[in-house]
Amino acid sequence: MEINLKFKSLIAVTLLSCFSSIATVSAVESTDRNNSLAPEVTADEAKLSFWDMPFLKKSYIDSSPTDRKDGLAVGVLGVDGGNKDNIVKLAQEIADSKHGNYDSLLIVHKGKLLFESYYQRARINLAHGQASAVKAYTSLALGRAIQMGYLTMADLDKPLVSFLKDLDPTKFVEGAEKITLHKALTMHGGLSVSSDKWEELQKNPAALKGQGFVQALLEHSAPITAESQIYKYGNFNPPLVMQVIEAVVPGTAKDFIKRELLDKMGIRNYSWQTSVSGLPEAGWRVKFTSRDMLKWGSVIINKGKWQGEQLIPADYLAKATSGLVKPTQDWMPETYRYGYFWYQATITAGDKSYDAKFAWGGGGQRIIAVAELDLIVVITGVDEEDTIMTQVSKTIIPAFVN
Repeated sequence: MEINLKFKSLIAVTLLSCFSSIATVSAVESTDRNNSLAPEVTADEAKLSFWDMPFLKKSYIDSSPTDRKDGLAVGVLGVDGGNKDNIVKLAQEIADSKHGNYDSLLIVHKGKLLFESYYQRARINLAHGQASAVKAYTSLALGRAIQMGYLTMADLDKPLVSFLKDLDPTKFVEGAEKITLHKALTMHGGLSVSSDKWEELQKNPAALKGQGFVQALLEHSAPITAESQIYKYGNFNPPLVMQVIEAVVPGTAKDFIKRELLDKMGIRNYSWQTSVSGLPEAGWRVKFTSRDMLKWGSVIINKGKWQGEQLIPADYLAKATSGLVKPTQDWMPETYRYGYFWYQATITAGDKSYDAKFAWGGGGQRIIAVAELDLIVVITGVDEEDTIMTQVSKTIIPAFVN
């Protein structure tokens, strides 16, 4: 079940008071180093939960990242672009917890990884919880199904239930056909299932397997009306989209996502948990490394392509990352808009403004793509207030403006 909470209250953190010393690897030093300099999970640490992971003794800040043969080209900050002094200064401030509790900051500019840093519990090879950024990956999985011909752009406006052949429509509440993929992807599905009813339904998990999950929702929701189909974050919309992916692709959605997205991008160090329906989770409970998050950002910057192969249709991606609707949470920044599980915002840096597309998960998980600057920024964290976007507009973007 997805719980509709503010992003800033999704992760409860125990604030730890400590000073982080810093290991800054200079461009000169980096030419002779080996991969072991970056903090990696040990065999014993691999057995721990994230919250039991010991803090790094030294934060790792690298302005000339190592080529790990993982599909990411590398370069040198300040040589291949960017203001090195300003970025390293920000990284030192993050290490000293001056901007909250963040675990990593990585920057790709013009196709090269120029900056990589890890703090607190983070490790270069530790997959990090993504929270609601998972919704953005679900959107791209649907886009992949369109690219391969299992769906069309026109299908986005068809009743979602028309793709699910194992349902009994005679038991649906009124208006079930009003839920389209477009509506679900923009959080306008319109379902209304009380928390008490959902708790009751979960007592019989066998009935929620496969499309039984959708059947239960559409039997026990209040009627779907124009009044109910307003923006409501979460509200079972992501798992509805995953149900369509499962229904239209050959095999299972799990295998499809692995074969057609993760394997193609060389993403192997990850965890993608299963929902109560037996399908992959669609809105949370997935982990990726920070470097692999950059690969998703590359697909956005390159209009759906990964290393020359069109994974996602350009027209779907353009729509998915555009500002289709305005989120209604009272804490949401005024300029933020929502597409198909992706955010869009105009970010002002100095006297210029830039169109930013980003995945966003509670605690500080972000993949930010600014096409005009050919810039991808990845951030992970466990910060309850999650205010790092101030530093993105104040320091990071200006550092890459010519």
